[in-house]
Amino acid sequence: MIRPLELAIGLRYLRAKQRIRFVSFISLISMLGIALGVTALITVLSVMNGFERELRSRILGMASHATIAGFGGPLHDWREAADRALAHPSVLGAAPYVEGQAMLTAGGAVRGVLVRGIEPDAEHDVSDISQYMVKGGLDELEAGAFRIVVGSSLAARLGLDLGSRVTAIAPEPTTSPAGVVPRHRRFEVAGIFEAGHGQYDSSFALMHIEDAGRLFRVRDGVSGLRLRLDDLFAAPRLAHEIATDLGERYWVTDWTRYHAQFFRALRIEKTAMFVILTLIVAVAAFNLVSTLVMVVNEKRPEIAILRTLGLTPASVLAIFLIQGTLIGLVGTGFGAAAGVALAGNLEAVVPAIERLIGQKFLSPEIYYLADVPADIRGSDVVAIVVVAFVMSVVATIYPAWRGANTQPAEALRHE
Repeated sequence: MIRPLELAIGLRYLRAKQRIRFVSFISLISMLGIALGVTALITVLSVMNGFERELRSRILGMASHATIAGFGGPLHDWREAADRALAHPSVLGAAPYVEGQAMLTAGGAVRGVLVRGIEPDAEHDVSDISQYMVKGGLDELEAGAFRIVVGSSLAARLGLDLGSRVTAIAPEPTTSPAGVVPRHRRFEVAGIFEAGHGQYDSSFALMHIEDAGRLFRVRDGVSGLRLRLDDLFAAPRLAHEIATDLGERYWVTDWTRYHAQFFRALRIEKTAMFVILTLIVAVAAFNLVSTLVMVVNEKRPEIAILRTLGLTPASVLAIFLIQGTLIGLVGTGFGAAAGVALAGNLEAVVPAIERLIGQKFLSPEIYYLADVPADIRGSDVVAIVVVAFVMSVVATIYPAWRGANTQPAEALRHE
C-alpha cells in the first residue's frame, strides 16, 4: 500500500543533488522520449486513419457499392432489374451505365481513359461526383449533344477547358469502304471534376449514356446497374440477398471484390507502423531503467538510513515505483496532449512546412490525395497511452527491486 511517506520521498527523489544534476537531466530526457514516442504514434496513426477514411469516401463516392450486370453481354431488361433491386429496403438508389475503355486526344496529346455513360438525373442517387465538380456540371450532359465531363488532371494534360473539343477513340474498329478505321467521335467538354483521387482525376471521363452507347455500340441495353446501399460495410451480404431476389439471370457484385485488398493492406500497414513506432517508447523506457538505476546508486546512503529508521523494503520499492511511474505518467500525458493537438491541426501545420521548404509532401498522381488528412480515434489514443504507461511502469520494476534490496550496513560502510 502506497502511503503519503513513500509518495513524498518519491517526489523528492525526482530532483537529484546539486553534485549529480546529470541524473535529473536523464530523467527529463526519459520523460521527453516517452512524450515524443506517444506524440509520433498518435500523429502517424491519425494520419493513416485519415488516409483510409478519405480514400474510402472518395473511392466509394465514385465507385458503386454494388453492381448488377448480365452474363456475357449487355443488360437488356435493366429497368425491371432496377425496380426489383430498389424493392430491397437497403438499396437507396440505382442507375444504369455504359462503360468502356477509350483514348482521348486533343492538341496532339493522347490519354487512355475509362469512359462511363450515365443518366445525369439518376447518377446523383448512386455517386457523389456532383460534389466534386469544379467547372460545369452533369446537367450539361444531354443525349445527342456529345458532351463529356473529365477529371482535372486529365484536363490539364490534354489542355482542356469548358468548351474545348476532344476526340474519343473506341478500341473496336469500324469497317468502311476505305477499310478498317478506328471508331471515333468529337466531344465538347461540358464539365471538369476534381475528386482528389489521382486514378479518377487523371483517367476517368463521363458522358451521356446514349452517347456512350453509340461510341461503344451498345445500342440495345446497358453495361449494368450501379447501386447505392445504406450500409457499405454490409455490401457482401446485401449483394447476396439482391442476387437471390433477382435470380440466376443476373450477376451481382459488390465493392469488396475490387477494393477490399487495398483497405486490408492499409490496416496491415497501420498495425506495422504501430509496432515500429512503439519502439520509440521502448527506447525511452530502457532509458528510464538507466535513470532509476543511477538514482538508486546515488540514494543508497539515504536508503540505508531510512531502513535503519524502520522503513521496510516494500516501502523502498514503492518509492522508486512512484518515481518511475510519475516520469511515465507525465511523459505519456504530455505526449498524448501534444499528439492530439498536432494531429488535429495538421491541415494548418503541413501547408506551413510545405511553404517553408518549398516542396509539396503529397502528389495526387502518386498518393491519390493532395492534402494530409487526419482522423483522431479515441480507441487508438487510449491504446497508445495504455501501452506507453505500462511500458514505463514495467521499466521501473528492476531499479525499484534493486533499491529495495539495499543492505544498510554495506551501504554505510564507506560513508
